[in-house]
Amino acid sequence: MTDKIVLAFSGGLDTSYCVLDLVGRGFEVHTAFIDTGGVDDQGRAYIRDRAESLGAAKHHEIDVADQIWDEFVKPLVWSHARMLGEYPLLCSDRYLIVKSCLQLCNELGTMHFGHGCTGMGNDQLRFDQTVRSLGDYVIHAPIRDLQSKVQAVRDYELQVMADAGIPVEASASRYSINENLLGVTISGSEIDEYRQPADDAWTLTAGRDQWPAGSLEIRLGFEKGVTVSLDGEAMSGPEILQTLNRKLGAWGVGRHIYTGDVSIGLKGRIAFECPGIDALLTAHQALEDTVNTRFQNQFRAQISNRWAELVYTGFFYEPHKHDLEAYLHSSQQMVTGEVVLRTSGGSLAAVAVDSPYRLHNPDAVYAQSADWTPEEAVGFIKLLGQSTTLAGKVRGKAG
Repeated sequence: MTDKIVLAFSGGLDTSYCVLDLVGRGFEVHTAFIDTGGVDDQGRAYIRDRAESLGAAKHHEIDVADQIWDEFVKPLVWSHARMLGEYPLLCSDRYLIVKSCLQLCNELGTMHFGHGCTGMGNDQLRFDQTVRSLGDYVIHAPIRDLQSKVQAVRDYELQVMADAGIPVEASASRYSINENLLGVTISGSEIDEYRQPADDAWTLTAGRDQWPAGSLEIRLGFEKGVTVSLDGEAMSGPEILQTLNRKLGAWGVGRHIYTGDVSIGLKGRIAFECPGIDALLTAHQALEDTVNTRFQNQFRAQISNRWAELVYTGFFYEPHKHDLEAYLHSSQQMVTGEVVLRTSGGSLAAVAVDSPYRLHNPDAVYAQSADWTPEEAVGFIKLLGQSTTLAGKVRGKAG
C-alpha cells in the first residue's frame, strides 16, 4: 500500500520540487496550502493548479487567518516584540501551517509530513520543532536532503523543473518571497549580498514617487488590548490587518531591512514590509503607555525580548511561552480606547490617544502644574538621591 504524505505547499519553486521528489519516492502526495492571508482567489487557483500539474494525489486548502490573529498577532501586539528591536516575527505563520498540516495527517491516517525548508535557515527549526512538540510524526525535507548532494541547489531545482516541463516564474530565480496576513519578507539576489534592494523587490509598499499628496489619518479602537475597529467601523482582526496593509502600503509605510543571527550560526539579511503590524504596534504602545503603570510598562520590555526569542527560534509551543502570554493577557485589562495614527509618507506616528482609563491627574500636569508643594518636591529629591549623594561624599574623601 502506498504511504500518504502531507506536504506543506506554497506553489513556489522549493515546494514544487518537493512534490516531484516525493512522488518519485513513491508517496501519495497530499499538498496542503495553508492560507495565511497572503494570496487572493487567483493566487489560490494558481497554487491548486500547480499542485495538480505536479502530480499531487489531492490538494487541500485550509484558511487559518483567524488563528494567526488569535494565536500570534494578539500576543505580538501585547508584548511589542521585535527581534533585535526590528523584526516583528513575520515568519510566525509557519507554526499554524505545521499545526494544520498535522491535523490533516491525522484525518488521512498518516504519520508522514513534508516541508520545503533548507538546512541553512530558521524555518527548519520552526517546522521540525513544532512537529516534535505536537506529536510523533516522520519529517521529510527534500530540499534539505538535496543540499548534501548538490552544490547549487536552486539551479538544480530550476533544471529539474525545466526537464519536467514545469514553468517557473522569473522572480523565483531572483528572490525568495513569503507573503501572509502579517506582511512580506524578501531574500535572495542583491539582498543577500548586502546591497540595496531593487525597486521591484518591494511588493506591498509604494516608493516615494508614488506616495499620495497630503497626509493620511487612521483611527484604531482597542478593547482590552485587542484591536476591534478601524475609523469607527467594527472589523475582524484579519480584516483590520488587510485594510491597514493596503491603505498604509500606498503611503510607503512599513518598509524595513533586517540583518539577524540565524540560530545555526549564520547572519541572515531580509527585506520586509509590514504596514499593518507597524500600525498596530505603534497605536497599541501609545495607548498602553497611557493607561498602564510605570512598572507594567517597564516590565513589558523583558517579556518582549523573551517572547520574541522563543517565537523566532522555533519554540512556539514551549510551555514558558504560554506562561508569558498569561501575564500579557492580564496586563491588557485596562488597554481600551482609541488612537489616531498619522502619516505623510514613509513613517507613522501616534498623534492622539483617548481612553477612559488614562492615568491622568488634572491637578498635576508634567512641567505645568502640581498638587504638591515645592518643599515636598525638594524633600522627595533629597530622599530619592540620598544613596548617590552619600556615595559621592564618602568616595570623594577616600580619593
